[in-house]
Amino acid sequence: MSRKIFNGFPPRADVTPLPNIFFTEALPPIENINEVKVVMQVFFLLSRRRGYPKFVTFRELNNDPVIVKGLQSQPAAVDELLKQSLDSAVQHGILLHIPISSNNVPDEAYFINNQSEKETIARVLNGTLKIPEVIIREIEATVSAEPLDIYNLYEQNIGMLTPILAEELQEAEQRYPADWIQDAFKEAIRANVRNWRYINGILKRWDREGKKDGKYVGDSKKEGDPDKYIRGKYGHMVHR
Repeated sequence: MSRKIFNGFPPRADVTPLPNIFFTEALPPIENINEVKVVMQVFFLLSRRRGYPKFVTFRELNNDPVIVKGLQSQPAAVDELLKQSLDSAVQHGILLHIPISSNNVPDEAYFINNQSEKETIARVLNGTLKIPEVIIREIEATVSAEPLDIYNLYEQNIGMLTPILAEELQEAEQRYPADWIQDAFKEAIRANVRNWRYINGILKRWDREGKKDGKYVGDSKKEGDPDKYIRGKYGHMVHR
């Protein structure tokens, strides 16, 4: 059966706003077309949402006819492809999400990643903002209790490393105490924001304002062999 050809946009068609930075920074790293389809539909749905806070749930997306039609031609089930696409969008820093329960049914709430929504999520998580008929499920921190180097922390909790990112992690490991790095990953996981930009922001804030234990980076000194950062598993990916 032949596909119906799109006839073009009619005059004065409604417009869904997208930040310019989406096209210049968020879109280029995306490699999976399913993620693009899902993200664009999330923006569309949220642009038409009324009330506060504005979010869309996994169940809602899994029943959305545009999502279903866009993903059903793939071999895997729609819900599996949708979950993969949403997880990827969260890892890319495009979306934020928190685990919820509605009518005693586990679900996920997804928000656009911007400063306003970060503040909204913080208020939801600390209990100062209540969402009617929604309960926030406890977020499980997956950082190991055993000390891990920053590269393993990243791979276990965020995803695959790239050479450029390995250099950024090396700089952070040289600058910040190991327990700060471990705690920053834990804080990001509890906030359900699994990306390095957020974790690095936590470390920079502690560096600027001081960590709650009163320990400042300027007061700590790394000891040992300075070449230890270029001899390990990812030594070939980093430079002096």
